[in-house]
Amino acid sequence: MIYSMTGYGKSILQLPTKKISIELKSLNSKSLDLNARMPSIYREKELDIRKLLADKLERGKIDFSIYVEMTAEDTSSQINEPVVKQYINQLKKIVDGNEIELLKMAVRFADALNTVREEIDETEWKAIEAEINAAIELINNYRLDEGKVLEIDFKKRVSIIEDLLEQVIAMDPDRIVGVRERLLKGVEELKEKYDENRFEQELVYYIEKFDITEEKVRLKNHLSYFIEAINSKDSNGKKLGFICQEMGREINTIGSKSNYAPMQQLVVQMKDELEKIKEQLLNVL
Repeated sequence: MIYSMTGYGKSILQLPTKKISIELKSLNSKSLDLNARMPSIYREKELDIRKLLADKLERGKIDFSIYVEMTAEDTSSQINEPVVKQYINQLKKIVDGNEIELLKMAVRFADALNTVREEIDETEWKAIEAEINAAIELINNYRLDEGKVLEIDFKKRVSIIEDLLEQVIAMDPDRIVGVRERLLKGVEELKEKYDENRFEQELVYYIEKFDITEEKVRLKNHLSYFIEAINSKDSNGKKLGFICQEMGREINTIGSKSNYAPMQQLVVQMKDELEKIKEQLLNVL
């Protein structure tokens, strides 16, 4: 089972005087890159929110937002009436003007508004916390669904590489025969006498250098281990990435040792499938 790092979750809490929207967005990243936006009243809870998100989401470029929309007459700012009246009286001494215009000017001055610092209501916060957890559950479900799509794609491409490897294994005896014939033809073209026993010894040594038995076995094991890792309970994109590196190493070695055009064509196809897997792995948690 694998999880994608791409996800989205949104939860809405309706309170008597306000509507609170909690939104989570996630993209791929090598580590946890968390950006949190929220009204100043909730800032004191930011550290707790960050710990919760780090624990539940683990990795990715994550945008967390809390939006508050007031739905009733509830404001933390009140007009300071005595101060505003005093400003208007002072302005009247300076200029003889319309009271509405003087009022517009007065409310712009300092201390015209009293802002009461809001405190977090713990009952309200518990409700918000429950909605944050609901948004986390939604984004994790989204990530799981994306992961299932990636899993199908990975298994398909691994199956293609396995089929190509079987073709390489079937082709290997012909490759050895071809190498032997090319060497023998090259020696005969020199039109020089040679010791057949010495030639056979050198041929065995030369063919051993091009032997790919170990690489075939290791690549087969890596492919099996990759599928086993995908089917495990935890999602570990870094582990899958490491297995891919090992697969790439064996495929490259087979390509460099093959010295046989039909086999090199199969190696190119295996590399192409592996690159597609690596590209998609960047998005796995």
